[in-house]
Amino acid sequence: MKNKQMNKVVIVGGGTAGWMAAAALGKLMGKNLDVCLIESDQIGTVGVGEATIPLLIGFHQLLGIDEQEFMRAAQVTFKLGIQFENWGAIGDSYLHGFGIPGQGCWACPFHHFWVKSVQLGNKAPLTEYLLHRHAASADKFQLDPESGLAYAYHFDATLYARYLRKFSEQHGVRRIEGKVVDVATSNENGDIESLTLESGERISGDLYIDCSGFRALLIEQALHTGYEDWTHWLPCDRAVAVQTTAVKPPVPYTRSIAHESGWQWQIPLQHRVGNGLVYCSQYLGDEDARELLLDNVDGEPITEPRLIRFRTGRRRKQWNRNCVSLGLSSGFLEPLESTSLYLVQSGLIRFMQFFPTTGIDPVEVDEYNRKSRLEFEYIRDFIIMHYHVTQRDDSPFWNYCRTMDVPESLARRLDLFRSNGRLFREDFELFFDGSWSQVMTGQRLMPEGYHPIVDVMSDAELKSLLNDISRSYAKTAASYMSHGDFLDQYCRSEVTD
Repeated sequence: MKNKQMNKVVIVGGGTAGWMAAAALGKLMGKNLDVCLIESDQIGTVGVGEATIPLLIGFHQLLGIDEQEFMRAAQVTFKLGIQFENWGAIGDSYLHGFGIPGQGCWACPFHHFWVKSVQLGNKAPLTEYLLHRHAASADKFQLDPESGLAYAYHFDATLYARYLRKFSEQHGVRRIEGKVVDVATSNENGDIESLTLESGERISGDLYIDCSGFRALLIEQALHTGYEDWTHWLPCDRAVAVQTTAVKPPVPYTRSIAHESGWQWQIPLQHRVGNGLVYCSQYLGDEDARELLLDNVDGEPITEPRLIRFRTGRRRKQWNRNCVSLGLSSGFLEPLESTSLYLVQSGLIRFMQFFPTTGIDPVEVDEYNRKSRLEFEYIRDFIIMHYHVTQRDDSPFWNYCRTMDVPESLARRLDLFRSNGRLFREDFELFFDGSWSQVMTGQRLMPEGYHPIVDVMSDAELKSLLNDISRSYAKTAASYMSHGDFLDQYCRSEVTD
């Protein structure tokens, strides 16, 4: 298909993924492209991807989105990390914050210094030396880039998609109301040639972006790309979600609460709370899951509980022929670490970097798919680690997760950390060593040794260093406003729906 001008992009499906794609293409490449998005009001979206990671801020900056305007429009609150409860053992709690604990050196990260201090009797967790933990535990927040207080957002996914739709249309994207009922492919090369809507209207493009969710209308139903199933490592296959009224000021973190057969999320927004229970149907029935969720929410339900079925894994190719899949159509990793929208963002940016202006080159498609595969696998391993590194033995679900075989890539990483605290970030993987060490130690995996450079410091010097770091972060966090007060000042929304 080389030497064919690629001028028209057709996005199938709205929701967060579709409108993120439309916003980016419209703003960054719209002068040279005809971009349209097909969306049906008859088809609902999953709409529960309401927690993010800090990299979304860079995406917004790239698009020139005003933070305060976006936050008011989507009922946004700030997020400093995820508080994990009952994961390592029942009663445990730790924060995976968006920062790197302490102060490392050229030879090793900070956790090596902390490991020695623990061997000397220090009882403080690794996150005692993380600014995010101090701010989150006090429900404080401030825009403080000088101190390294990285943050992300909680938002209403429906309102966010609505905001991006308005933004996209301002940059030339056309929205077409309709339901795709037929996808025509070429007898010659198998590419997608056109889409037919329920109204009979026929739409064609040069490139297609599949944002049709779990249906994978183009990438799978039309192109039969295939799916790599990861449920033997990530056995949860259901979620039930409900929105509730807010009964207290929003905290600046997501809560992830482990149960006997899965885990529950709590995401505080300005106007309500998003709740959900992720579980394995082999161990917990749908009605029991519904009851468990409703018994463990704080406010009154304002929506009916919604059941979502899924299968963890990835499409064997995220880009197949003249179709790129984004969001749920490209694969699914449960929202334990809020990576769903990041994968949309990352896949979209990668697609624009590889944009085939003069035709599709198989070499570039292969490289796109290679990078996409690695990114999915890196995140997969990080999520599996939460389930596998546990001492819980109170239910068949946790016994399975604790004793299951894990990918060789993860097993190697766990062995390296367990021996002498070694952590190495590979290629362009998302999570840094600070994230791995927070979760591993938070779930009771302790290294047996540490890097010998730590012994350059005397025991007294080490104790003094750690005390200074802890006191400094506690003092900084104490100077911040309460999260609720900061929201009132910075971006309080008057929107109620």
